[in-house]
Amino acid sequence: MELEVVELDPTTLKTPPTEDFGFGNKFANRMFSQKYSPEKGWHGAKIGRYENFSLPPSTAVFHYAQEIFEGTKAYRRADGNINLFRPWENMKRFNNSAHRMSMAMVDAEEHLSAIIKLIELEHEWVPSVPGASLYIRPTMIATEPALGVHASSDYLHFVIVGPVGAYFKEGFNPVPVYISDQYRRAVRGGVGDAKTGGNYAASLFVGEQAKQKGYSQVLWLDALEGRYVEEVGAMNICFVYEGKKIVTPPLTGSILPGITRMSVLELGRDLGYDVAEEPVEVNEMLADLKSGKITEVFGCGTAAVIAPVGKFGYQDEEYIINNYEPGPVANKLYDELTGIQYGRIPDRFNWTLTIDVN
Repeated sequence: MELEVVELDPTTLKTPPTEDFGFGNKFANRMFSQKYSPEKGWHGAKIGRYENFSLPPSTAVFHYAQEIFEGTKAYRRADGNINLFRPWENMKRFNNSAHRMSMAMVDAEEHLSAIIKLIELEHEWVPSVPGASLYIRPTMIATEPALGVHASSDYLHFVIVGPVGAYFKEGFNPVPVYISDQYRRAVRGGVGDAKTGGNYAASLFVGEQAKQKGYSQVLWLDALEGRYVEEVGAMNICFVYEGKKIVTPPLTGSILPGITRMSVLELGRDLGYDVAEEPVEVNEMLADLKSGKITEVFGCGTAAVIAPVGKFGYQDEEYIINNYEPGPVANKLYDELTGIQYGRIPDRFNWTLTIDVN
């Protein structure tokens, strides 16, 4: 990749915030972008100013939702350098999503190199505040300016970054989750295992209903029978049985293969827990909550890392989990994962990539 770095006028640059980061509403001064066409392949790679795009009203992404994205983070270490967490997995998943959406795939190593260069240029935007990080959003959109239901010929690939705090207003405190018994988000054979905007658009209607009922997230059931737990809108879901066994639903094609999910499974085994990918039937799960067989429930994802679930709402009944308190398994996994991400504990899995900015 021939990467152009555009010089920016220092007097026009925004200053990074030092507190009140929010989530996903503040962005650094620079962004990466490149374009694709059948004639040139990927070309025009540059890091320049974070700025608006100008696209014709006929642009394919507006009409046929052909787009993908990723989410990963950069973490400030105590020594001032910066860690990325398993970024190779994000690059791989980005291409898997591109393949499923009939889009041009990118060179994974060049993609990661561009992200590293962008972070080096914007390293001051990586917060030093505990619990905060720099969110990294690689995206690709279809840009052919023509109507017609077919894969686009042209694409725009870009990466934006910005500082973030806790994803949920509750922080690490338990979140309330609503189980939808009427609507479905994704089906096997569909695009549920691709990180594409349509999956999230399909969740918004019920998500707004859940908020009105006082819930933070929606837990989706399978679309074929409406019986089996799949995932929460912003994260995968895990159940702890009798404080010893961690169970998460298997990847069946309608669940996003989360990188934090993968890490929880590997880390859980390393910590001595019994870990399994097994179907979780919703009524059996709720009965196990009532009996005390399930002692904890937590979500896991890049945005929230580990998010304890304090209660489920299902068919006008509420199910309180672990007295609405974080459980010891969620606490342990959170401490271990964030310890590795921020470099507070040794990375015995070789999951991190350190960017030297000192």
